[in-house]
Amino acid sequence: MHSAGRSWLLLTGFVLFYVIYLLFGALVFSSIERPVEDKLRHDLDALKQEFLNQSCVNAASLEHFLVKVLTANKYGVSILKNSSFSSNWDLASSMFFANTLVTTVGYGHNTPLSDPGKAFSIVYALIGVPFTMLVLTACVQRLMYPLVLAPVGCLQRSGMEPRPATVLHFLLLLVLVVLFFFVAPAAVFSAVEMTWSFLDGIYFCFISLCTIGLGDFVPGTHPTQKYRPLYQIAVMVYLFVGLMMMYLLLRTFHKMADLHGLTTLLQLPRCEETDLDEEREPIVENGHRNQTPSYVTGKEANKPLEPGSQLTYNTINKG
Repeated sequence: MHSAGRSWLLLTGFVLFYVIYLLFGALVFSSIERPVEDKLRHDLDALKQEFLNQSCVNAASLEHFLVKVLTANKYGVSILKNSSFSSNWDLASSMFFANTLVTTVGYGHNTPLSDPGKAFSIVYALIGVPFTMLVLTACVQRLMYPLVLAPVGCLQRSGMEPRPATVLHFLLLLVLVVLFFFVAPAAVFSAVEMTWSFLDGIYFCFISLCTIGLGDFVPGTHPTQKYRPLYQIAVMVYLFVGLMMMYLLLRTFHKMADLHGLTTLLQLPRCEETDLDEEREPIVENGHRNQTPSYVTGKEANKPLEPGSQLTYNTINKG
C-alpha cells in the first residue's frame, strides 16, 4: 500500500479507536457511578422530607437556603462548624491555587470569586502555562544525560545490544517513577490525610501527575490539618518534580520507540527530526555537554566535540 494511503488509514483507525474508547469509558463510568448517584439522591430526598416534617420551615425557604449554601460551598466556603479555614485565599492557599493553574492540574476546589480575579487568572495562565512548560523542558534537558543517556551508554558498554539496553533502561526508569512518585507519596498521603485510603492516594497521584485534576481529592483541605501552609508547599514541590519526571519518562519512551522503529511504523516524526535543534541548542547549558565519555580514548579524546557529537538515542546503532 502507498505510504500516504497507509498513513491516512492509520490516522482514521486512530480516530475511530479514540471515539470507541471514549464510548467504552462512558458506558463503564455510567454503569458504575449512576446507581451510586441515584441512591445518594434518594437518601437526600428522604432526609429533606424528614426535615420538613419535623420543622416549621416551608419547602421554598429550604430550597432558597440550600441554593445559597451550595453556591458558597462551590467556592470553598462551608456553613458547617469548624469545616472551613480562616481563609481559602491566604498566601499559602493562593500559591497552591496558582501552582495548579499554571501546571494545568486545576483541581477546581478553589476558584476566583470576583470578576477581576477571573480576568487576572486568564492573563496569569496565558503567561504562566507556557513559562511552566519551558521550565519543565529545561529541567528535563538537564536530567537527560544523567538519567537516560549515561545509563544507556553504560548498559551498552557492559555488552548489551542497543535495543535491549534501551528497553531495560526504560523499564527500570518506569519502576523507579512508579515507586517514588506514586507508591511512596500515596503512602504518605494516606497517613497524613485522615479520610484517604492508600488507593485514594494512588488515585490522587495519578490524576495529578497526568494533569487530569478532577478535584475530588485535594490535599490540605481537612479542618484539623496541621501545618497546612507547609504541607501545601510540599505538595507543590511534589507536583512540579512529579510532572518533570513524567515528561522525562515520555521523552524516554519516544526515543526508545524511535530506536525500535515504532515511529516509522505509525508515521510519527522521528526524534532526530523533532529534537535535533533542541539537543544541539539546549534551553539551559548542560554541564555534561563538554565532558568526554570515559570510553573514548586516544586521538578521539583530543578532538573538539562537534555540536551533534553528544551521546544521544539518535547516535545509537539501530541495526
